[in-house]
Amino acid sequence: MFLRIAIILQTLTLFAAPITAGLLLTVPSGRTLHSASAYSVFTVTLLHLIIAILMWRPGGGSPRPILYAAVLFGLTLAQIALGIAGVKTLHVPLGTLLFGLSLVQLSQVVVGRRT
Repeated sequence: MFLRIAIILQTLTLFAAPITAGLLLTVPSGRTLHSASAYSVFTVTLLHLIIAILMWRPGGGSPRPILYAAVLFGLTLAQIALGIAGVKTLHVPLGTLLFGLSLVQLSQVVVGRRT
């Protein structure tokens, strides 16, 4: 249950990031909003990784969710570094990839819940 909630929050924050990026281009306070969005994505992906580790250890389940969470967290760190460096040619596609990967995880959680 906690892992599902973390993945849902992760997907929502990754959905909000490009919205605040659009505000970055149009509104004077857009930089602050996009920065807050980046901090939110970082926090939620870290929370997702921690929950995946905690859910694996006591239950003795598969460590696969930890791998997915670790990859997303690593890509999030790269995304933040590219954003700070101003490398938009890689920052934008990586953000799209992050959102897509999160959607794949979300679909697996929803399908797994129904079966």
